[in-house]
Parts: sequence; structure tokens; C-alpha cells
Amino acid sequence: MNIESLRAYCLKKPQVTEGFPFDENTLVFKVADKMFALTNLDKRPFDVNLKCDPEKAIHLREQHEREIKPGYHMNKKHWNTVTFDTRLSNEVLYALIDHSYSLVVQSLSKKTQSEKGLV
Repeated sequence: MNIESLRAYCLKKPQVTEGFPFDENTLVFKVADKMFALTNLDKRPFDVNLKCDPEKAIHLREQHEREIKPGYHMNKKHWNTVTFDTRLSNEVLYALIDHSYSLVVQSLSKKTQSEKGLV
């Protein structure tokens, strides 16, 4: 997966916006103004920070030591940095993006979910 594929996949999700709130190199994807994915466009290899359930994060890091690490410059309990290279299939990468997006949506109040059309 590359940045174009990541961007297209994220933007297909309901209520997702993209922007550069930190600097001109860090692309951030948000749902209802809450981050669920961010990447540095200049960094190689290409990686993405994704939100993750803490127990699942530990399991994923153990299972994929090279590709999934504690979130770089993020809360390491709740975020993973995922290297998007050929070791992880696109299906796994899509599932990790979906998980991150779902965690953020679930953290929103029921009212906000309803108002944003996320339920």
C-alpha cells in the first residue's frame, strides 16, 4: 500500500477529513475532528500511526515485530506505528485502518455519532 491508496481508503469512510494541522509534511485523517491516522509524507519507509485497542496493540507488536511498533511521538499504549511495506498484506493494513477508525467513532457520544451519521 502507498500513500495514494491509504488516502483513498481513508477518505471513503463517512465524515473523514484530511489536513496538515502540525506541519506541511504530516498528513492527518480525522473523523468528527478526532485523529485516527497520521503519516509523515517525507519519511521512508512509509509508515502510519493508527489508534489501537491496548491489548490488541501488544498482540500485534509481538506478532509483527518489524512492521508494528509503539506509536512514534504518540501515546504508546493506544497508538501503533505501522510500516506499510510488502510484509503485511493490504487486507491486514485495511483491517488496522478500520480498527483505528472504529475506535474513534465508538469514543464519540451517541449524540455526536447520530448527528454525524455514523450510526
